[in-house]
Amino acid sequence: MSKKSFSILLALAMILALALVACGGSEEPAATEAPAPTKAPAEQPTEAPAEQPTEAPVVELFGDPLRGGMLYDKWWKVAGVDEPTADHPLWATQDSNTRSGADTWRCKECHGWDYKGVDGAYGSGSHTTGFAGILDLAGSDPSEILGMLQGSTNADHDFSAVMDEQALTDLAIFISEEMADMSVYVNTDKTPVSSDVALGEELFGECADCHGPEGLARNFHTAVNDPEYVGGLAAGNPWEALHKIRVGQPGTDMMSAVDAGWSDEEIAALLAYVQTLPEAPLVSNGGIMYDKWWKALDMDAPEGDMPLWATQDSNERSGADTWRCKECHGWDYQGVDGAYGSGSHQTGFAGIADASSMSAAEIVAWLDGSANADHDFSPYFDEGAMELMVAFIQDGLTDTSPYINSDKTVNGDPDAGEAFYEECGECHGDDGKAIMFGDESDPEYVGTIANDNPWEFLHKALNGQPGTHMLQGREMGWSIDDLINILAYAQTLPAE
Repeated sequence: MSKKSFSILLALAMILALALVACGGSEEPAATEAPAPTKAPAEQPTEAPAEQPTEAPVVELFGDPLRGGMLYDKWWKVAGVDEPTADHPLWATQDSNTRSGADTWRCKECHGWDYKGVDGAYGSGSHTTGFAGILDLAGSDPSEILGMLQGSTNADHDFSAVMDEQALTDLAIFISEEMADMSVYVNTDKTPVSSDVALGEELFGECADCHGPEGLARNFHTAVNDPEYVGGLAAGNPWEALHKIRVGQPGTDMMSAVDAGWSDEEIAALLAYVQTLPEAPLVSNGGIMYDKWWKALDMDAPEGDMPLWATQDSNERSGADTWRCKECHGWDYQGVDGAYGSGSHQTGFAGIADASSMSAAEIVAWLDGSANADHDFSPYFDEGAMELMVAFIQDGLTDTSPYINSDKTVNGDPDAGEAFYEECGECHGDDGKAIMFGDESDPEYVGTIANDNPWEFLHKALNGQPGTHMLQGREMGWSIDDLINILAYAQTLPAE
């Protein structure tokens, strides 16, 4: 066979094989290409991806939580604004607490010193309102709490008209970050959780500089017949005491235990100690009564002249002044034999310096009219007030003759007194002129009293001023020499 014939046969065989494959002769079908489209396919609609929820950005608030704690107590004192006069809008929704005016705006009045509201210490008694506590807000987002204070949950709970945003922010941060579960420190029956009185006594040394060694230097109330000192507050309302211990007292420079870095154990120990302190000083509070007893007892001034006043004609004063013990017996307690033996205050009445040796029964006889019917104070003095006067007369009459001379100069060291005066200067000012005692036509300042009537100055420095929160020097543990040094320094202060 020629090569040409063989090539033709081979080509025919290959054509036949291809034909068999095309007809399905193979077990696996041959892959074929899809025909090319004659036009572009229609665009298929697609669904937009579902919108994913996004978290609101966290807004970080900046403020002072300890200031917020004092705002919780009495916000207008901290913010430096006038206290509200009308009731808080929500107050009308309760009828168990009969307080009114500014008290109804205090956070603590609704939510309690333990922050538990109706479920805590204010769940019964005169402070009951039925309002809920806020303790469960501890740890919450401060921004949410700020919104609540701006009325987000209740339009009647909007404080933004009376506090600026920074104050509300401070308060919100306090609630979120510094509000404490008081059960860490005190039991529901007011007893302290801690029994470490020794540690508490050591810590109280930080407080004694202002409150005195026994906590009796400052009366938180102004009345001596309803006093409130450190010991009485801690025993009667430990939750309030703890709140103030932790954050401080509005309107003062009181130390904050939180700011000082005290632990919960230390704060609990301090409470345990202060609950052992006496509730009130008898002698000093009797001294305040000797000055102006109706102010000291938070009573209306007596009307008319004191019955014995008609037996003298040298002192031309009238009305309430004639009922002041000091007006008859003098600031030096010597009566006609002392500084009031001459001048416009002279009455001729005897002093009471010698009465310190009398028994309590003998002194009461002079106070209730038994010894002299025209010297009867029993319509005004109850048993407690009588006890205060007895204590003062027996133990509080200071012989001033070694210290104050008849020409009103004093035998003291003004340089030594200056250091002690720092405690007084917090209220009276460095120059003694922050508080004016007289009136615009006849102003009186610390320097005025110290120079014009050093006996009066010493009496008030020892015992305090009626109707005020003045420091009671006797209860600071200051000696008579310390007080005379303060008086000597005060005589260097401006009198006008």
